[in-house]
Amino acid sequence: MPDATPATEARTRDGLETVQALLARACESGEDGYRFALLLQEVLPAAERLDAGALRGLAPLLKRVEGSFARADVPIGYRQRVDRRLQALLAIVDEAYLPEGVLPVHGTWAAPLRERARAAPSAELARFVRHLASLSAPRPTLKWHRACVALMDEAAAREDVAECLRALAEDAPYCPHDDAPGTDRSCWYHHLVEPHHGDVARGIVWAGALTGGAEAVLRLRSLALRASVSGDVVRDLKVAGAAINALGAIDDPRALEALWRLRAPIRDRALRKQLDTALQAAAERQGITRAQLVERTVPAHGLGPDGAVERTLGGHRARVAVEGAATVRMTFTGADGRASRTAPAAVKDGFPEELRRLKALAKEVRATLSSERARVEGLMSEDRVWPYAEWCEHYRDHPITGAVVRGLIWEFQGEDGVWRASLPVGSGAAGGGAARVRLWHPIRAAVDEVRAWRERVVEEEIRQPFKQAFREIYLLTPAEEETATYSNRYAAHIVHYRRLYALFKERGWQANFLGPHDGGYNGEARGEFGGGEWRACFYHEPVDDGGDWTVEHAATDQVRFERRHGRRWCEAPLADVPPLVFSEAMRDVDLFVGVTSIAADPDWADRGEDRHAAYRRAAAFGALTASAEVRRAALERILPRTRIAGRCALDGRHLVVRGELRTYRIHLGSANVLMEPDGAYLCIVQGRRPPGTLYLPFEDERLSLILSKAFLLAADHKITDASIRRQIGGVIT
Repeated sequence: MPDATPATEARTRDGLETVQALLARACESGEDGYRFALLLQEVLPAAERLDAGALRGLAPLLKRVEGSFARADVPIGYRQRVDRRLQALLAIVDEAYLPEGVLPVHGTWAAPLRERARAAPSAELARFVRHLASLSAPRPTLKWHRACVALMDEAAAREDVAECLRALAEDAPYCPHDDAPGTDRSCWYHHLVEPHHGDVARGIVWAGALTGGAEAVLRLRSLALRASVSGDVVRDLKVAGAAINALGAIDDPRALEALWRLRAPIRDRALRKQLDTALQAAAERQGITRAQLVERTVPAHGLGPDGAVERTLGGHRARVAVEGAATVRMTFTGADGRASRTAPAAVKDGFPEELRRLKALAKEVRATLSSERARVEGLMSEDRVWPYAEWCEHYRDHPITGAVVRGLIWEFQGEDGVWRASLPVGSGAAGGGAARVRLWHPIRAAVDEVRAWRERVVEEEIRQPFKQAFREIYLLTPAEEETATYSNRYAAHIVHYRRLYALFKERGWQANFLGPHDGGYNGEARGEFGGGEWRACFYHEPVDDGGDWTVEHAATDQVRFERRHGRRWCEAPLADVPPLVFSEAMRDVDLFVGVTSIAADPDWADRGEDRHAAYRRAAAFGALTASAEVRRAALERILPRTRIAGRCALDGRHLVVRGELRTYRIHLGSANVLMEPDGAYLCIVQGRRPPGTLYLPFEDERLSLILSKAFLLAADHKITDASIRRQIGGVIT
């Protein structure tokens, strides 16, 4: 090629001098991050037009500019584009130089790579870190995977990456105010990863997952939990999502177990979708369904077939055991055979680390047991059938799931094709010779069969892990057949909104939060049923109470159903909804309204005449819902076994209790109390719990409240509470 002409050289020299002057000017505005970014946006395109030789002459100035910019307080929307251009220019002039902006200047999680780049810079290390920072998607491509492993090995950086991942999962986050004397650290937000370093952090997460083995699995789970649940740092959905997706890409049973254990604590809608996607991908790799994958990866936590594990700690034997579907107990037995639920001093002093591990194990087993109880109850909306041997392995004989299963009614299909219901109490006690198994639901049973099972559950004092024999049934009504696409069965109720929202979360429904903000004026709660193939939508809206900006009360509206079609949801007519799905969804909505309605609020009686008073009077003593009818059926069987049986009678929608001073009518839906003969309302804000020895076939707060009030009022002459005594008065019935 011909040599450059003097004119060309002059233009190049002039351009170089202009760029130098503009870069120096930009550096002078370093304290004004916004102006710094604007000036660099103007000068960097001119620098990119210079040849490699001219750029090398600018290397010292470019490094100074990049270092100042990395430390400047720059709005996030202006930083990334400038960072990319600066780093690309520096890669041309010095391949071994790692710009300060690629890794955080102060973040402790990046310290291993950052310190190595300062102490022993190399082209291999710089190429590897730049590759980490290039990951701008939730999931990298296979090409990125292969290049990552190759570049990591070239830079000999596996140990550095493992340490970075450990620090992300465990170390305290850096706070810019830590260096300020007298600053209260708790007063500031702490970011695990600054927003403009999210890509390189995500790259480290994936690099650690590709090469870290078993330790990486534990750290990825901890990181996903730390970055997604409010705690010591601001939630970081980008980092949490990367950890979840990385776990889903690891072909290791421990990774699947970690994903399974993340399902309960993570409530963010976007992250739950990523969890579902990760589990689905893992299931497809194994050629099974997502439901099969979940039930096959329930951790046993090292428990034996009897649901227990024992450790010898000096002269004591420590035992962690699953006792029933809701209890995990730790006991310590000494050489004399005496057992205690608290750790003896010899164990505390002599084996502190072993004791800590046992307590952590008990906590993990409790979490798994609770999660399994909720998961198995979710199967009530599915028409799921298992091969008998598969059901035995993953349900009946599992040390944790088995504790839930053995208190439930199951149906076993024999060679004759007939389904027969039984309780699988103990291995081999039920289903011998059966081909298939399914979970019993009263909606498929005849009335006499349901009645017989209720009698047996009460007679044998079986405490089911959730309401099954006494489960409510919800069938399509003529009014719903007429409306076709929506149900008004639970519309027009006034509810306590914050209680309602908390109950949505507790039952696994997703809902927007009502308030004076965009999207906060119309509420829609969504719950998935039928293995995720169906979705119920419960609409509600704020009630203007004329108070402050917070929503205290809401009005309920329609319930609609949608069916999944690929990734889309399409509205479905009520007649097309499977009976199990419809019944279970309406059961949840009944629970939402029954628990949060102002009709069940004893304090409301003292508010005088307000615009909701008429609703409360109608709902507080109105017709019984399906859940209240089940409550009545349970009371029919429980009351004859109590010491107050002679003072109680069921009369329509009320439990009538005859005290020494008056007779009381307790509504079976709201638990509100009216006194005879004048029908006066009796306000009992909090009744005592029924006697601890009283057997209840299922957990139901309203049933417990009704019974506690019944026991209290049956001995009304012994009541010492001045408020209740004043309301009852001295009238003798």
